[in-house]
Amino acid sequence: MQTEGLTKYYGKRRGLEDLTLDIQPGEVFGYLGPNGAGKTTTIRLLLDVIRPTRGTVRVLGADPREPATRARMGYLPGDLVLEERDRAIDYLRFLGRVRGGVPASRIEALAERFDADLSVPMRRLSKGNKQKIGLIQAFMHEPEFVILDEPTAGLDPLVQQEFLALVREVRTSGRTVLMSSHVLAEVENVSDRVGIVRGGRLVAVENVAVLREKAVRRVELHFESPVPRAAFAGLPGVRDLRVEGAGLSCTIDGRPDALIKAAARFTVVHLVSAEPDLEEIFLTYYSNEEAHHDRPRSA
Repeated sequence: MQTEGLTKYYGKRRGLEDLTLDIQPGEVFGYLGPNGAGKTTTIRLLLDVIRPTRGTVRVLGADPREPATRARMGYLPGDLVLEERDRAIDYLRFLGRVRGGVPASRIEALAERFDADLSVPMRRLSKGNKQKIGLIQAFMHEPEFVILDEPTAGLDPLVQQEFLALVREVRTSGRTVLMSSHVLAEVENVSDRVGIVRGGRLVAVENVAVLREKAVRRVELHFESPVPRAAFAGLPGVRDLRVEGAGLSCTIDGRPDALIKAAARFTVVHLVSAEPDLEEIFLTYYSNEEAHHDRPRSA
């Protein structure tokens, strides 16, 4: 998927401006931002539900206006509405026929995987169970490019884990996924890269693995006997060092390699490493972007 200068205005109101983005085949791309940031506008442009004010978009190397292109895509809307009297199984079979034929075994396998009851009229389903039906229809025809808008809304933790496992399988098969969300934790475990959109503008695109490597984390070490502070003072990336008897705590910027090697000289009985707070990193991007736009222009 490629966009260049993609822009959409609703009258004078900016929905999206100058989006230039390239999502590679076989990539899971997390698309993050608060509500109203421009995520849904982007998705509607990719699906050709709305037309851009200016700029270009290519999906799977083709124009998204072409029916053949849309047939190769899967989509879960963020505002999924399933209020029909039809049973879920009848709805999914209908969609399968429209999409050129989806084996019943494929629908049944996904339903079992998500623990979805397809015999119930859709209007009687809870929000979480409607979301399961939405996921099944998005994946059942094995699309090459899947667009998911707030995909885990209403799902219980076990189903969320099954969904994330499916996304990983889709990536392994060489297919592409765009996951739009306002919650970083929803996408960070499966995304290769994450883009942040705010106020209709893309403000950052980052590799998740690189972010984790660079992120600040808190580490605690407990040794069999007291250790000298001098053995850990001045290590690269180590700051806020505290050594009290057999206990050590510090903050690490980036890789913990130097600290681990220093600790290996002693007998370590317990180690606690808090996961880096990627949410905080992205909030920093938001504040930096705001500061950039709020900064007075020179004459």
